[in-house]
Amino acid sequence: MLPHITEQLHPDAYDLGNRPLEEAALALSRGQQEAAGAPQGALRGICDGADAMARSLASGGSLYYAAAGSSGLMAAADAMELGGTFGIDENRIHILMAGGLPQSAHMPGGTEDDTDGLVEGLAGLTCNDTVIAVSASGSTPYTLEAARLARAAGASTIGIANNPGSPLLTQCDHAILLATPPELISGSTRMGAGTAQKIALNMLSSLMAIKLGHVHEGMMVNLRADNAKLRARATGIVARIAGVDASTAQNALAEAQGDTKSAILIAARGVSLAAANVRLKETGGVLSAALTPDK
Repeated sequence: MLPHITEQLHPDAYDLGNRPLEEAALALSRGQQEAAGAPQGALRGICDGADAMARSLASGGSLYYAAAGSSGLMAAADAMELGGTFGIDENRIHILMAGGLPQSAHMPGGTEDDTDGLVEGLAGLTCNDTVIAVSASGSTPYTLEAARLARAAGASTIGIANNPGSPLLTQCDHAILLATPPELISGSTRMGAGTAQKIALNMLSSLMAIKLGHVHEGMMVNLRADNAKLRARATGIVARIAGVDASTAQNALAEAQGDTKSAILIAARGVSLAAANVRLKETGGVLSAALTPDK
């Protein structure tokens, strides 16, 4: 029986240690580039998964990211960016990583087989929630158990794996196979497999945000401007979309208490914060619809 693709030897890995470093670097770069194309073969699953995530948040549900090892780091990175990028309430995002999120450079491998804590971590699951389970092999016990508990609770499940026919893909509602080639360093799935996972996870959350109306003309209009960098970014977004100068945009953001969508409506339509919030509620938070004049 052949090992998982992620465990097989890459043909370019032969004699890698005896080549000049420039040649080894080129081989590693090519391996990453090849792996980065894998999500293009999984667009249907990614789009369906993003729909499920958007439905969960729109219906008051939550997102749960569950994974182990390097896959857990990829999942956590995506989850932890959702607040700053798209203004998703941190209480609606849950990260479940085997052994817990690392507090040092040590990340024990044995925790991948340990499912302790999952029952407690997923105790609040409902049919409105979505669980995103990630595993390069597609057979990690921790991740499989998370998917099983999610199904039992009636939650939507998204499975991301790098090996075809793996149990995780067959057990989830939305299967995302990232068919990456063998790693240049066999089994080191933090490399090609991790790169493909990061791309797929970023696509899922970005498409979800687009569905929720948090992206307008390529700009993240649901960010909350709570530091100097984000205030500057939000000012530029408000000024560009509302067609006003920076000073007007800043004043609108101040009135909107940092809420970018509301500030855009205040600056563009000259309405009060209360009226802007009503309009956004009427349009489900979709800015393009909120900006369209009533007929």
